[in-house]
Amino acid sequence: MIHAPRLNALETRHANLEQRIAQEGARPRPDDGALARLKREKLQLKEEMERLRRAN
Repeated sequence: MIHAPRLNALETRHANLEQRIAQEGARPRPDDGALARLKREKLQLKEEMERLRRAN
């Protein structure tokens, strides 16, 4: 698989973002702007991972 290293890196970043989203959401007063940015970035990573998977 040609894209395996890139895909692995994206999966790691995706998992880290999931953790950060959970941490921010668990705060007593979560920052809605930060949550939106994190979720948008997570979605972009997911879309890129899907493109790489389809390319193989």
